[in-house]
Amino acid sequence: MTRPARGFTLLELLIALAIFAVLSALAYGGLNQLLASADHTRQANRQLRDLQLAVSILTQDLAQITARPIRDEYGTRHAALEVGDDGITLLRFTRRGWRNPTGLRRSTLQRVAYRLEDGTLYRRYWHHLDRAPGEQPVELPLLGGVHALRVRLRDGNGRWQETWPPLDLPPGTKAALPRAIEVTLDTERWGEITRRLALVEGGQ
Repeated sequence: MTRPARGFTLLELLIALAIFAVLSALAYGGLNQLLASADHTRQANRQLRDLQLAVSILTQDLAQITARPIRDEYGTRHAALEVGDDGITLLRFTRRGWRNPTGLRRSTLQRVAYRLEDGTLYRRYWHHLDRAPGEQPVELPLLGGVHALRVRLRDGNGRWQETWPPLDLPPGTKAALPRAIEVTLDTERWGEITRRLALVEGGQ
């Protein structure tokens, strides 16, 4: 005698569905948290790479500062190194070692400037040291989330200055390069990052 096939009761089905729903919710929550953690890690890695690149470019520029003054598009003479907040630019200088892999007819010296606007650090440079009227700089954003850029310079007497040329420099005196330069980036995520470099041509 064959036994009649038994199925699930409605109560058993409801219990099974409830258990499945709970397990699915737990699995989805764990997956969602894992994806969010992975995205956070990617963002942190990207921000760290941006920081490392910006600090590397800034450090390489500072290490190549050379004592070459320039004239701007208005014919005004500017010192080889200028530090001071004019509302736009914080740091301007002439650097050596501008690579020329294509062999263009230009100098290997480059005029570089750094400025901070709306929390972003920008690097700009000009194609010519002594600029023609109307010449515009090439500007690239380097790093976001920057609260401040602070610069100090060690003069030939071992004193730290916050502007360059020094304010107490006698009129008509040509400013030599400082012995060393210290730059501090105050960043939103990584805090303060300071680099201090001795200048090869400084300290005369």
